[in-house]
Amino acid sequence: VQLQASGGGLVQAGASLRLSCAASGRTFSRQTIGWFRQAPGKEREFVAAIFRYNSGSTHYADSVKGRFTISGNNAKNMVYLLMNSLRPEDTAVYYCAADPSMILSSVRDSHSYAYWGQGTLVTVSS
Repeated sequence: VQLQASGGGLVQAGASLRLSCAASGRTFSRQTIGWFRQAPGKEREFVAAIFRYNSGSTHYADSVKGRFTISGNNAKNMVYLLMNSLRPEDTAVYYCAADPSMILSSVRDSHSYAYWGQGTLVTVSS
């Protein structure tokens, strides 16, 4: 499956952005879709995931819980990450990833994802 992330940009603190992840080559059905981010000089970190797409089971990093929402549009084969109340520390390159055989205990582990899209840069100014 090929993934394409988009929607990044430069915003002020407190603003919102919605990132999109489009899939081609295979549908998201039964895939686990995750969003990760990597800030300059830091390791890639988990942001959010939908476990086994049609299950509706969502997971969030503590740092974004209550501010970010992951959702999907099955008909469009898209997954979104709505980011509210953005903070300067949210500045990073955001990646979407997918895997067809994820186990629940591994959804936060970037090494467990087989497919990755290119990143989209989110910059939050103070």
